[in-house]
Formats: sequence, structure tokens, C-alpha cells
Amino acid sequence: MNDADAPAFAPLTRHDSTQVCIVGAGIAGLSLAYRLVCAGRAVVVLEDGDVANGVSARTTGHLTAMLDDRYFELARVHGDEGARLAAASHTAAIDDIEANVRAAGIDCDFQRVDGFLFTAADRDPDELRSEFEAAQAAGLAVEWLVQAPAPFTGPAIKLPRQAQLHALKYLYGLARAVVAAGGRIYTNTHVATIVGGARPLVETAQGLRVQAEHIAVMTNTPVNLRVALHTKQMAYRTYAVACAIPRGDFPRALFWDTGDPYHYVRVQRFDAQRDWLIVGGEDHKTGQADDGDARFKRLESWLKHFVPRAEPPAYRWSGQIMEPVDGLAFIGLEPGEERVFVATGDSGNGLTHAAIAARVIADAILGRENPWRDLYDPARKRVGTVREYVGENLNTATQYADWLKPAELRSTAELAPGDGGILREGMRKVAAYRDAQGRLHLFSATCPHLGCIVHWNATEKSWDCPCHGSRFDADGRVVNGPANRDLAAHERRRGGRLS
Repeated sequence: MNDADAPAFAPLTRHDSTQVCIVGAGIAGLSLAYRLVCAGRAVVVLEDGDVANGVSARTTGHLTAMLDDRYFELARVHGDEGARLAAASHTAAIDDIEANVRAAGIDCDFQRVDGFLFTAADRDPDELRSEFEAAQAAGLAVEWLVQAPAPFTGPAIKLPRQAQLHALKYLYGLARAVVAAGGRIYTNTHVATIVGGARPLVETAQGLRVQAEHIAVMTNTPVNLRVALHTKQMAYRTYAVACAIPRGDFPRALFWDTGDPYHYVRVQRFDAQRDWLIVGGEDHKTGQADDGDARFKRLESWLKHFVPRAEPPAYRWSGQIMEPVDGLAFIGLEPGEERVFVATGDSGNGLTHAAIAARVIADAILGRENPWRDLYDPARKRVGTVREYVGENLNTATQYADWLKPAELRSTAELAPGDGGILREGMRKVAAYRDAQGRLHLFSATCPHLGCIVHWNATEKSWDCPCHGSRFDADGRVVNGPANRDLAAHERRRGGRLS
């Protein structure tokens, strides 16, 4: 698939008004927009870049109710009823996506396949048995297998009728369907301000306003909140590679292991003789590791162990996961608001959480009851997550010690073309990048969200914040929230010395 397949939309050029303004044209925003326009609501979608240009474009396309946060953990934190509702909502989410594909006639390689969770070589096999019993108690039609399908070994849990799709094709199809039903999508339109209250308002960086009855912030992590929710989730980078394999060398199914970090794998049709084998995993906290090349190589090694005839990776990429302390997304009204909704905390199951968000938020806007509302309520508190909450926020607090650490570089002369690093000028830290032509670019190393020091990501050529996951490209432009503005250009002080 190439850029020519992407639908083109224009930026917002004048003030507008609507019933619902959605910020973000990824999987969550477009799913909500489609649900609302089908219910007869007027919808405006505002996207910072192009449609599906963010985190949603980096998914590996698994649709499953077998969640990354185990059901025995969900039952501990949310109770047996909470685990049952989680299973029911993710199962229904797959059905909703299938219904969208059929109703809108979206050609996105949607296919029902079985899913298999198997024990990683270094993990306790009893964990798998516990998960089987918990998933069964939650109402999933799981089966216990003494032997996992080849090429894997050992026991496995089988969950029938899961699904996979080509995410970009699905997103492009949804965008076209939204517009065909009367919705308005504006791209390359940066939302600078979101105001709640009785008369919700969105204002762009160009000063244009969209007045709405309701606003939904569907931006992977909320860009309208400074602290709320960001203390209850942690950002992770996850890695993926795609290798060509002979057709038939790998079963058409979804697979996940119980490793830490874990792996997930599926096949995608390539041509008459070959499939793509897509493998992901090797996660780490955003901004807290800079060894992406090594992680890609570990994925390739893991893949080659099970599928020896796999060709070298033709594609490799990474994505952002927001991991909530209690394993489930935050979907619903922004805490303290009555007309501003948020959806975040995908927990590695972004496609199904997005479909759940579409139903939960649409039902709230349409005045309908929803059985999952309280489970995903962003204002919820779960006693069983106190230890996780304290641990994650202690990790965040330690990142502020970067202010006291010495600079990574002694001078800008150490930077080769294409490299970045942190320097110091007095008490200020400076993010320095030398482009391919040798020109030097200097920015404040302070994340504009809550003041952490960003770290250089050599693999992705980006500046990543280790506190809450904000990311900026090599030129300092924001590409991931919660920050909603660029790194500030560094102004050299008279007599100041970079060191």
C-alpha cells in the first residue's frame, strides 16, 4: 500500500460549528466519527497531520479479546464482574469492526482467525493454566491445548474467532465512509486549545475555532490534560518487523507468548508465493532505552528460530503503547468535565479498545446506557492498583534527576551528521541535532509538558520524554502527546558555552 491510496483532506480554513468535534483521526477518532454520523450526528474531525499518520498506522493488526494484561490480574483488580465485562466488551469490539467493514464495504483484508497464547521458554507454565481458568470464568470460549500449533511447542490456550486486518486500509476506508455519511475531516490542523464547560470550544494554532456541543479527544494520550490520567499510565515503545516467508510456512492465526517482554506474531498476504510474517514485541518504557537496533535484531532472531526460511526483514517500525496501572483503557468523560470525552490507555490492545471507545462515548453523547461505562470511567479508582500506581510514579519522579546529571556530550563537535545528544549551557540543558547536511539544530531539552529532560532516540531519530512519553522529531516538532507544542528553539546566551 502506498501514499496514493490515502484519502486527501484539506486543512481547516475558517471557523466552524458542529454537534461533535473529534480531535484525532486515528483508529479511535474515526471509529467514533463513523458511529456518530451513522446515528445522524453532525461531526467535525480535526487531525494534526494526515489521516492515520500517528500511532494507529503502526499497529500489527491483531483483533482479540485475549488481553495483554492477563484475566487473572483483571479479576484481581476489577473483580470477577469487571473481568467478565472486559471480555464481553473486547469480543463485541471485534464484531463492531467486522460490522463496519461490511456496512462501509471496506477492503482491508479483514479475516476471522483463531488466537493462541502459549508459554515462553523462560516463564512458569502454571501462569498459562491460571490464565485459562480466569479467561474461562470471564466468559471466553477458550480451549486448553496440550500442544500449541507448530512451529511452537508446549501447551497453549486457543481462543476461536479472533480476527486480523490491514490497519491502514481499514482507517482509510473509515475516513471515506465518515465523509460519505456527511462528516467533515480536516487534516494538517493543529489543535492548540480545548475548552470544556457549557459551550465547548476547540481552537487551532492558526486561531480558528470550532464550537461544538461535545468534544472527544482521541489522541492516543490526552493533549488537553496536564496531570490527570498521565499519572495513571506509562508510555512504552513496542517494536515490529515484517519478513517474507514461503506461503504455508506459518499458520493463519494470531499468536502471543507469555514472555517479558512478550512477542506477538501473525501472517499477512504478500503475493502468490509468499506471505508477510509480522512479529512484534521487545517493549520498553519510552525514553528509557536507546537500543532499538538490538531489539529489532532480537525480534528477527526469535522469528528465525521458529521459521528458518524467513527472509531478512523488509520492514521494521515501532509504535507507542499507553499502559494503564489497572490494565484497561480510560474511556469517557474527562474528570471534572461534562462535555469533553477522552480515550487513552490502549494497553497494547488499541484496535479493540478504540472500538469500545466508539461505542461508550457515542452512547454517552446519544443519551444511551452502556454496560461498560463504569469499567472504563477515566475517574475510576481501583484499590488493587495502589502498588502499581506508586511504582510507576516513582519511576517518573526519578527521571527528573536528569536535570542534575552531566551533559552527554562535551561539545557539538562530537555530533556526526544524523546524530543527536544532550549538552549543557549553564543550568540549561540543550538538545542538539546535526542534520545530514552537517547543519546544527539546537532546542531546549525541556519537554513542554511537565519539564522532564528529553532523550535522543538514535533508531527513530527523535527526542523522547522518559516521564510521560511525549515525542518530538529530530527538528523538535511534537509527534506524540501529552505535549502539545514543539521543543523551544534554544537561544544562545551572550558568553554562554555549550558543554
